[in-house]
Amino acid sequence: MARVILFNKPFGVLSQFTDKGTEGSPRATLSDYIDVPGVYPAGRLDRDSEGLMVLTDEGALQARISSPKYKRPKSYLAQVEGVPSDEQLAQLRKGVTLKDGPTRPAKVARIDTPDLWERDPPVRFRKTVPDAWLQLTITEGRNRQVRRMCAHVGLPCLRLVRWSVGDWTLDGLEPGQWKDAFSG
Repeated sequence: MARVILFNKPFGVLSQFTDKGTEGSPRATLSDYIDVPGVYPAGRLDRDSEGLMVLTDEGALQARISSPKYKRPKSYLAQVEGVPSDEQLAQLRKGVTLKDGPTRPAKVARIDTPDLWERDPPVRFRKTVPDAWLQLTITEGRNRQVRRMCAHVGLPCLRLVRWSVGDWTLDGLEPGQWKDAFSG
């Protein structure tokens, strides 16, 4: 049976086990949190995004989790700059055309401020610019897709947290924590 690990990736952590970045500027990686040989991320999260990462030791499962062709839903909580209009939400629900082509439609809803951990560093606060929270579910996973979709409709992301991948969620996982899950 495949091993599946659920990890709550903190802000600022690279979603890989080694940093081949700028020498002398050590950045946190998965190896700072997960000391399990033979597991690899099924998909990525940007360094400035937080939340659920799924890791596995089985290549076929890794492909089923991360490949857009399997249409596995991924849900995000996005703090956006501005107050979303019905028109902006409708554009996201219909799908938008980005530089790399049209996106599939997203499920999106305005939500109350979620009960999340404090981010370090905190999101910048501007008294003159309102913000709001959205819950978005996509079935793709292009590079920075949720951020680009929100920006495309005029709602830049201030904070982005992936809450779930398929049936797996962050429930009970604090930033930096991981647990074994069943692959099902």
